[in-house]
Amino acid sequence: MKSNSIFSLAMVLSVFAVRASAVELQSATVDAWQEYLRDADVRLQVRLDSGKPFLWVDEAADRQLRVRRGEVVVAPLVRHGTQSVPDGLIHHWIGAVFIPNATVGSLLAVLHDYDRYKDIYKPAVTDSKSLEFNAADQDFSMTWQRHVLFVNAAMQAQYRAHEIAIDSRRGYGVVDATRIQEIEDYGRPSEHLLPADAGAGFIWRIRSISRYVERDGGVYLEIEAIALTRDIPGSLRWLVSPVVNHLSINSLTTTLSQTREAVGSQRVTLAKNNNRKGQN
Repeated sequence: MKSNSIFSLAMVLSVFAVRASAVELQSATVDAWQEYLRDADVRLQVRLDSGKPFLWVDEAADRQLRVRRGEVVVAPLVRHGTQSVPDGLIHHWIGAVFIPNATVGSLLAVLHDYDRYKDIYKPAVTDSKSLEFNAADQDFSMTWQRHVLFVNAAMQAQYRAHEIAIDSRRGYGVVDATRIQEIEDYGRPSEHLLPADAGAGFIWRIRSISRYVERDGGVYLEIEAIALTRDIPGSLRWLVSPVVNHLSINSLTTTLSQTREAVGSQRVTLAKNNNRKGQN
């Protein structure tokens, strides 16, 4: 899947409700991130090669029923949603939604429309652009921002999306941020980009793993969002961690809801256009 919206979520995963000073990304932190991603790749392969359900929602009957009834279900995939690594935190959440009357084609038409992300996923996404598109991979950029209490975080990032179609009704995709830069003084005349891996460390790395299945008169869409951020000081963790987790849940819920709304709106628009053509 060419995702997408995922990133309006991933940005919020690490907006701390504290005034953050500049930090430097350490090599040990990057090594821990790469190891975590290797484990995530193994878990994804297990879903493809074993008898384990392809979708997370199918692992529990009540979860599948809640999603089928229209609820957006979000949960942590590590304890409390975060895992400590040297000088950093890895955030890992999953969410799922059912999009009625959708098809794989109608879902991907929205997810491929990178130029419209700034409209679909506003206000978190303030700018978006498709950079390069081919059958296997897509490159795109986004600018996103979030103001939480007295923290105003803005980032500009480039992404590469790789999608795999398992069959006509199932597929998955992996999206990685290839470059992330904080925007200092966002919205002011002094606004400027910082070098990659510099600044407050709100977001250092992002990956999303998405899966979709067309059945039951619609499409099930689920997104794993994984992000690497600076660590939260131990003395503040009791205060900040609940805020970060709350933001993570709300952001992933919003992203999935906005995707469902965009696919539904596209279907209505196409139906109206077809009706007009039929009347002419």
